[in-house]
Amino acid sequence: MIKKRKPTKLTKKERAILNKKGRPRSIKEAQEHARIHLKSRQEIADQYRAELEMPKAENWVGWQKRILIAVPTTGNLRIEWVMARFGQVIPCNWSNGDIFQFFDQYSPVGWAVAEARNVCVEHFISQGFEWLLFIDHDCVLPPDTFLRINEYMMTAEYPVVSGLYFCKGTHPEPLIFRGRGNGFFNGFRRGQKVMVDGIPMGLTLIHRDIMKPIYDNSPVETIGTIHGPVVVRRVFETPRKSWFDPELGRYAQRTGTEDLFWCDRVINEKVFDKQKNKKWRKFGKMKYPFLCDTGMFARHIDNMGRQYP
Repeated sequence: MIKKRKPTKLTKKERAILNKKGRPRSIKEAQEHARIHLKSRQEIADQYRAELEMPKAENWVGWQKRILIAVPTTGNLRIEWVMARFGQVIPCNWSNGDIFQFFDQYSPVGWAVAEARNVCVEHFISQGFEWLLFIDHDCVLPPDTFLRINEYMMTAEYPVVSGLYFCKGTHPEPLIFRGRGNGFFNGFRRGQKVMVDGIPMGLTLIHRDIMKPIYDNSPVETIGTIHGPVVVRRVFETPRKSWFDPELGRYAQRTGTEDLFWCDRVINEKVFDKQKNKKWRKFGKMKYPFLCDTGMFARHIDNMGRQYP
């Protein structure tokens, strides 16, 4: 634990010298006056810092750990994203925590978006937050995102809620799915709320009761970060496997994305059936258990500022 630096405070003698009228009578006296003057500025800064200081993560007395906003990022943010993220309409009596977790999206093994999400989940679980909101660093939010998110948290009707955005490319397609290997789902109109079995993680709200069982059933792994090695649970994983099928006499492979991998885990591990909240158990019987609010529409932006669609 890092020790807190003691605040700067002038002695009575130093304060008397600082308040003394008239010019210094020697170079030594002028140097001493300058030193005390700088110290007084630091004293004011320390007082101001103490007034702004937030409760520490291990001692949030009186604060509600309601939602953690997790932003996996490469470290390069477009100004459009920054203006949208920090220009949100804030709901009444709102509180949240933020974690900006860096990742290298170009690394093929061990340091990609899945690992960044796992670091975020580790912080989410260990610090005891109730809701987790993933916002990717290339998803430009609509201004009423937090208002919509707040409504979903207050009603708690759905434990998993996703916004809508499209993939980047010449022909952008919506990233919501019903089934695997059959393309995107397009049976909706903008603004509708639709149930699906595959959602992206770039704008997604998840309750702790959904994430915790997945976290508990995930293997432990150590990954590298800018702060050194970190031990996390492999909640998210980017599928990249190949094997030899002796019956067919050929090699097979499986690749995919970390968000659909997580969706499949929730369904296959029957997480909804284990919920204490009885009204959430109904999602375990549904073919399409995840809600996508297409009215919560974000723009996918690339490094050049092009937005999709």
